[in-house]
Amino acid sequence: MPKSQTMKPQTAAKKLGVLLAETPAEFQEGVVSRDELNALQAEPPEWLANLRRNGPHTRQETARRLGISNSGLTRSGVGEHLTTDEIKAVLDEMPAWLVAERDILAQVRAEEARLRARDAERS
Repeated sequence: MPKSQTMKPQTAAKKLGVLLAETPAEFQEGVVSRDELNALQAEPPEWLANLRRNGPHTRQETARRLGISNSGLTRSGVGEHLTTDEIKAVLDEMPAWLVAERDILAQVRAEEARLRARDAERS
């Protein structure tokens, strides 16, 4: 029988979309098989569901929830690993930098759509 593929906890945490430092010690210290990862994704245990719901969130998830790019998150100077409540507070405040970063992302996406349409016409 073939050996199941395993990955480091850091890789598994990244695939699950959570910060490794916030996971339980037994998750951080072991290895995760592909089957275990699939089981965690299919039926997340309470700790994983809570992390996904309340954070602190990964840099990518923080940017996504704010509606800005990862670069915009860096330019903003806001912490990278915000909780859901902290993200809601920023969204409620809607500071000028957030409005500007959302506008930049919208412009980038519009330009990407224009280029896709142009390329589709050419082919």
